[in-house]
Amino acid sequence: MDTLGELYQRYMELVYGVCLKYFKEPEDAKDAVLNIYEELITKVKKHEIDNFKGWLYQVAKNHCLMKLRSNKKKGVNIDVSVVQLVENVHLNGEIEKEENFKQLQYCLGQLVAQQKEAIELFYLQQKCYKEISALTGLEINNVKSYIQNGRRNLKICMEKKALEAG
Repeated sequence: MDTLGELYQRYMELVYGVCLKYFKEPEDAKDAVLNIYEELITKVKKHEIDNFKGWLYQVAKNHCLMKLRSNKKKGVNIDVSVVQLVENVHLNGEIEKEENFKQLQYCLGQLVAQQKEAIELFYLQQKCYKEISALTGLEINNVKSYIQNGRRNLKICMEKKALEAG
């Protein structure tokens, strides 16, 4: 239960943001956040979860939609087109991120081996120049050069891929 609480705490702002988009009222959104947490206690036992953030987003969205539908039955008017627009914007953003990630992976693979290694150590593993130099046996000036040239080549490749896609 503690782990679930920690995970939920980490993504509470995401859940609140989703709820606020659907309900428009901060108090309604806060109530929904609490209700979703209560739902999670039972739902987490019933589902196999590979990606908690994505799964939680879906749970929050479904909770909001169900609440809106029940309010609609009670006579509360909801502009469904706004809800669909928000959903499409979020979905498009996620698709765009996924495409950018695929392009970045491809472009990393196109780099010279030393540039790729330097970029991965510097940006992905957050190593400093000295650490990269020690790990690779390269001089610090060469490390800086590989990072700078690798960044430039990644940028060129990403721009080229974006033009091909667009």
